Amino acid sequence: MATPNLHSILQHHVSLTVSCIDRIYLNGYVPKLQTAGQLCWFLRDHLGYPIPSPALFRPLHDRFVHGVQDFAAKHQIPLVHFERGQRKDDLAAGYRARFTDPEGVVFIGVAQERALSFKAQEAHGALGRFFTFSRQPVSVNHYYCYVQDPAWGPAFVKVGTYLPYPVRVCLNGHEWVKQQLRREGIAFESLDNGFLSCAQPERLQALCDALSPDEVQGFFDRWVQRLPWPLTAADRAAGFGHRLAIWQLEVSLTQVFDEPVQGRHFFEALIRENLDLGRPDRVSLLFPTKLIRTTPPPPYGYRTRVITQGVNPSLHVEHKHSHVKQYFKEERALRTETTINDPGDFYTRKDVVHLPYLRAAGEQVNRKLLEVERISGSCLLTQDALDRLQRPTLEAGGRAPGLRFGDPRVMALFQGLCSFAHLPGGFRNRDLRPQIAGLLGLDATTYTAGKMTYDLRRLRLKGLLHRIPGTTRYTVTTYGLHAALFSTKVYLRILRPGWAALTPDPDAIPRPLRDALLQVDAEIQNLCEAANLHTAA
Repeated sequence: MATPNLHSILQHHVSLTVSCIDRIYLNGYVPKLQTAGQLCWFLRDHLGYPIPSPALFRPLHDRFVHGVQDFAAKHQIPLVHFERGQRKDDLAAGYRARFTDPEGVVFIGVAQERALSFKAQEAHGALGRFFTFSRQPVSVNHYYCYVQDPAWGPAFVKVGTYLPYPVRVCLNGHEWVKQQLRREGIAFESLDNGFLSCAQPERLQALCDALSPDEVQGFFDRWVQRLPWPLTAADRAAGFGHRLAIWQLEVSLTQVFDEPVQGRHFFEALIRENLDLGRPDRVSLLFPTKLIRTTPPPPYGYRTRVITQGVNPSLHVEHKHSHVKQYFKEERALRTETTINDPGDFYTRKDVVHLPYLRAAGEQVNRKLLEVERISGSCLLTQDALDRLQRPTLEAGGRAPGLRFGDPRVMALFQGLCSFAHLPGGFRNRDLRPQIAGLLGLDATTYTAGKMTYDLRRLRLKGLLHRIPGTTRYTVTTYGLHAALFSTKVYLRILRPGWAALTPDPDAIPRPLRDALLQVDAEIQNLCEAANLHTAA
């Protein structure tokens, strides 16, 4: 029976496919309280104190702290102090399991954490004594308000107790979709925070696509009104309100397998395809047992396997501050997840209104990575396509020499393109250059930016790259992806190990290849004997 490949598994053994925003981490900040001048304006002109002094910080802090304590006591909400090193999510899961109301505050956690606050320094001038302020890191208490929201389900809002009152918000897009399905009465089965099945898959995907910045802003506005807040309604009306920015965004593509064994087959094929193609930065196998220095070895020693029962495989591809992760979710589904840690990696700003753009970028990365894996699993090049690589090309943009197969610099370029094929926004000279230099064993002073520019130009003229108009960024074409994967696989898996067979030392030949050559030699001898052909004396 033929070994399953990536393309056939994804085409024939997936029962449900869902693309959805997963976790959203938001940063809340007060635009009018970010500089020393703005702080002085807030204290003097808004609050009416004649001298902006650090002595005013404590009353503001105490007012907020007492407000939280009174709120917790009034509504009988547990007020919990987190211990150092304690996993907050594990503690929250226990409180949520005992919370039975459809909405409300589950509990409030208190943790001392680092934050950027204002510190004062006394100074003297012609008008007498005054204070100067600067932003510096300090350790202050933060309140974690774990809530059950009618639209978002489980979420939390974290608020700092000192000016300028930093805020963090954690939401989950899958949980938002679950709440909408419950409202519409559509049956579904959960897979952790995702979906294992749904009675109406089309409606499920439509709801995933409907998640908008307005829903995010609505959640924040709703809980600012309900929770004790460091800035009063009068402060917010005067323009001292929080604005949301995207701190981290996870965009996931979940493909549920009809049988769990298909997930094992997928990752076995995936890891075989990716171990030497230069695409993943990390392939990890997460074992359930923690190995430390004193852990005794197994009775028969350690053995190497690709995947075994109880091992969680994952593949990681990183780019700038963001990365893509593929893993086997609860032994049932393939989860491809793009985590955007800096919207600037995708050439946009952090404001929450850019959520649709970032979601589209993450979805494109997920799809592109799967496309690369599908092509890698069964890639072919026609004779014309191979000839196009080898022959010089004369285009309107200039003349490009042939890309000679086996040339170290050409092979490094092909291998490097495999690493950047999944990026929807393309890559630049400075992104690709360090990888090519590393593959060639050179440093940045030897493989210069000018050499990288030359190589990009000839790849573009040969049709392997497309330059995005008006930018200096490039994307890999479909032809370029086929050519890069095919050439890299032939070079790394056939020619380079096969060249050892030409050496006089038989020990230099890999054992599987040596055994195969001996078998071929034996078969040739049998054919010669059957034809009554004998070696000349």
